[in-house]
Amino acid sequence: MDLREYLHFVTNVQSLEELWDAHTRQMNHYGFDRLIYGYTRYRTGTSLGDPDDFIVLSNHSAEYLQGFLHEGLYFHAPMLHWALDHEGASSWATLANRFQDGNLTPEELKVMEFNLKMQVTAGYTVSFRSVSIRSKGAISLAGRHGLTQHEIDQTWAEHGDDILLMNNFAHLKILTLPFSAPSRALTKRQREALEWVGDGKTTQDIALLMGLTSATVEKHLRLARESLSVETTAQAVLKAALQNQMFVVET
Repeated sequence: MDLREYLHFVTNVQSLEELWDAHTRQMNHYGFDRLIYGYTRYRTGTSLGDPDDFIVLSNHSAEYLQGFLHEGLYFHAPMLHWALDHEGASSWATLANRFQDGNLTPEELKVMEFNLKMQVTAGYTVSFRSVSIRSKGAISLAGRHGLTQHEIDQTWAEHGDDILLMNNFAHLKILTLPFSAPSRALTKRQREALEWVGDGKTTQDIALLMGLTSATVEKHLRLARESLSVETTAQAVLKAALQNQMFVVET
């Protein structure tokens, strides 16, 4: 797809799966064949929040994701540290400069060694503008194996504005689409009960509307709180709303 076709597609896409499939193919056209997108709404001064609440999309191998994500290497990734403090795009050439200057920590060096082993050696990182002090999103664009950083930089010099626009557009679309991590998924009944709470209904009202007993409604709300890992129903409503799990249009 050219830029115009891609933007039209993203505007109308209805699911994360469809969007991510198209985005990975679009980035592959420019030589970026392995991507990791990450977004959190629960950032604090010392944490990015519970990893179970992250939106993470990737087409890297399972082996790479096991080491980088599940074993926690991402927390020490130099380009992640850059993304937390910046907006826009940065070439991974900056890593080589920091390495030569001896400005990498032992933990950061371990990440670089792991990436070298997994042939993730050239690319760009895009850090998206945050609309809240609690939120942050970024995407890692790894160049195809065999491409040098110099070649990737040449591609960016020619097409970087379009690539950045497409990634920003995809990011903004992701924020509007329903997402639930595997450990945070709500059942249809749990979602419906939370939606009625969001409409200001009492437990007795909800029981009447759903054709259930008050005890059953309370059970659904308790299970929703447990699924979303929150303490109160108000928190559950907020979290489900932030994840676009409330009032979902069935497709």
